[in-house]
Amino acid sequence: PNPPSCRDGYAFRQHVAAARRNRKVDMIPEFDQYPIFYFTNHHSIQGAGEVRCMPDHFEKLDFELEAAIVISKACRNVTAAEADQYIAGLMIMNDMSARRLQMEEMLLNLGPAKGKDFSTAIGPALVTPEELEQYEVPCKEGHTGKAWNLEMTCSVNGILVSRGNLADMDWTFAEIIERASYGATLYPGDVIGSGTVGTGCFLELNGTGKFNDPNYQEQWLQEGDVVDMEITGLGKLSNTMVREDSELSLFGLKKK
Repeated sequence: PNPPSCRDGYAFRQHVAAARRNRKVDMIPEFDQYPIFYFTNHHSIQGAGEVRCMPDHFEKLDFELEAAIVISKACRNVTAAEADQYIAGLMIMNDMSARRLQMEEMLLNLGPAKGKDFSTAIGPALVTPEELEQYEVPCKEGHTGKAWNLEMTCSVNGILVSRGNLADMDWTFAEIIERASYGATLYPGDVIGSGTVGTGCFLELNGTGKFNDPNYQEQWLQEGDVVDMEITGLGKLSNTMVREDSELSLFGLKKK
């Protein structure tokens, strides 16, 4: 419940390519050259239950359907070929995102920060690699590390909005560990997310909808919405969006 750190990857090419297509920009070639990640607020890690949101968070509030690993023992300068031995287990991750905050601050080429740091939900339990052996499949060609055939779904208020598979990861967790541990020590309990599966957030779904139909109506999470994520073998993670008792707005504090 209190990890030393939390990193989140960017491992699904389908999600990245769709998001860039929807913005009418070319697929970035660097995606296929190396895995990347960012640090998010490990003090905002939570499990199932209420996600407390400020008014600004409800400006394009989004879920992100992911899986995550937990590091089992300290490691440094680990190669991808040996990195799987440092994975204690897998679990579901909902990388909550306040998109308007995220989009504004990243215009300055720094972040994501306030668009992300209010909540990251994980759970419901940590499932060991041994328990998932029956689901192991080969990773993508040209990559190194374990992969798992685990269906991933997300429903909002009982309506299915996203479906994918963990086997669709292009970069493996082993390869992300290799990069993360380069010149840095990873510690037991460190959490590393996969990044969003294809179709795994409203940002992508809205972009695709508008790409195909200019009259498409965007959808975002609202107060009271219940987000249920399920991954084969990993269980179900359920969170409800609630409003904090404050009207403070960062948008209202912006200088003219």
